[in-house]
Amino acid sequence: MGVRAEQAAQTASALKQAAREQFLQRGYLNTKITDITAAAGRSTGSFYDHFGSKDELLQALLEDMHRDARADVTGQDLSGQHPADHDLTDRAQLRAHLAAAWQVMRSNLPVMMALFESGMAEPGSDRAWRQLTSDTDMLRRHLDFLQQRGDRLLGPPELVAAAMGAMLSMLAYSILPGGTAGYSDDQVVDTLTELLRTGLVGGS
Repeated sequence: MGVRAEQAAQTASALKQAAREQFLQRGYLNTKITDITAAAGRSTGSFYDHFGSKDELLQALLEDMHRDARADVTGQDLSGQHPADHDLTDRAQLRAHLAAAWQVMRSNLPVMMALFESGMAEPGSDRAWRQLTSDTDMLRRHLDFLQQRGDRLLGPPELVAAAMGAMLSMLAYSILPGGTAGYSDDQVVDTLTELLRTGLVGGS
């Protein structure tokens, strides 16, 4: 990597880290681009060399979050495709997916909170739904596999995946920021595993 490319990468990384800090401290809606650049020790102009807007920066952080999630679930090279034929009716496989997603949300709490705020800031739009279905596309593909295998789902794979993701993300949004609910990560993941598996297999 050349010097300029390395400097550009360092600036982008500094802006992302500063955004995470500011989103957590101020909230996404209250954070200005100048807050991010000041915290990163960069000029406002350098921000626009990398991101067209605060929302574009948030989407870049989301891509990083998804990359982390794929790595945690698959344990494979990120260039590889996450297999669709994971059996979410199997307790161990379902729990592994939920545990990985929970830890990614914990590690990316500022991003998760910013996404929630940005989605709620546009009442009447389909942004929240689009974000939810995008975030749960991996689950949807696993549910497609179950349906093609002959399993009876409670609804269309996209809707079931979105419902699963909404439950997970709302719990994370409610529990993780304050850390005062008193439940361990294992308790949360185990409860979600049993609840969602019951919905998938009918209590068997």
